[in-house]
Amino acid sequence: MKVVVSIKQTPSTTAVLVVDNSGNVSWDDPGGKPNVLNPWDEYTVEEGVRLKENHGASDVIALTVGDEDSKDALKTCLAMGCTEAILVSDPALQGLDTLGTARTIAAAIQKAGDVQVAIFGKQAIDGDTGQTPVQVARKLGWTPLTFVSEIKEIGDGKITVERLLDDGKETVSASLPVVISTVKEINEPRYPSLMGIRKANRAEIPVWSAADLSLDVGAGGSQVDWSNVYAIPPREGSVEIIEGDSVEAQAKILADRLFEEKVI
Repeated sequence: MKVVVSIKQTPSTTAVLVVDNSGNVSWDDPGGKPNVLNPWDEYTVEEGVRLKENHGASDVIALTVGDEDSKDALKTCLAMGCTEAILVSDPALQGLDTLGTARTIAAAIQKAGDVQVAIFGKQAIDGDTGQTPVQVARKLGWTPLTFVSEIKEIGDGKITVERLLDDGKETVSASLPVVISTVKEINEPRYPSLMGIRKANRAEIPVWSAADLSLDVGAGGSQVDWSNVYAIPPREGSVEIIEGDSVEAQAKILADRLFEEKVI
């Protein structure tokens, strides 16, 4: 069984989003901290490694779409126990929205071949949409299993998982292949071992381009244009302290004001 763990490199959680007067966006991090593996994806990587350790997965491939710097996040995945890592990087794929990203990831999963499980984190801390996993499932024609808090059983072409919902939990089964998105309750991510870090630093990570994926850039591009990003205007308001000889008098004044403003 081959497993793909889809991850993303994101700004540090301590970075500050800065928007200038022209609508240009940058991440201001005076501490100089590097970008990191998306925190939600740490649980994804751990679960992928556990599929290898506990359920006989033959390969656990960490996959991301990004620039050359994204290899740092992939090396973290290798240090945690993933067996392979693949970077999809191409100038034509810069600035993708979730749909463009989903098309690209789906094409990469198909190129990897014979993948039975694709695992995603709940969301990325920068985009914060949580849309990509189900979009990838739609592009592949696979069953999406979202908000997974436990993989109970996998084998004989089927998988059974527990989903964490707002009002409880549910157990569902589906035929492989599937796309899974996880929540943090699924596990406790391990720390990379020193041996794993050394091995990851020596790893050669292949880079696939849009052409390698036979991806039509026009079809794989964004449908959403972030032409302008701006801060929400501050809310304006004022506070008036109602005074009176008694609570009853204050309540009467308040009621009269609310009637005048047509609130009640």
